[in-house]
Amino acid sequence: MPEQTRPAVALPVTGFLRQSQVLVFVPFSKSTLWRRVDDGSFPAPVKLSSNITAWRAEDIKGWITARGG
Repeated sequence: MPEQTRPAVALPVTGFLRQSQVLVFVPFSKSTLWRRVDDGSFPAPVKLSSNITAWRAEDIKGWITARGG
C-alpha cells in the first residue's frame, strides 16, 4: 500500500489567516499563541467583524523571517 503524504501548505503572500491556519505555521499551541500576542512577542490579530479575528499574512511571514525561518 503506498504511503500517503500531506500536501505542502504554503503561507500566503497577502491576505488574512484565522487562528487554525496560523497554528499550522508556528511551533506552539493556541494558548501560547494568545499569551505571546498579549505580551507583544507575536503580531496582534485584527478584528474583521464582531465574530472574526484574523492575522495579516504579511505579519506572520515577517515574524517567521525574523526568527530565521
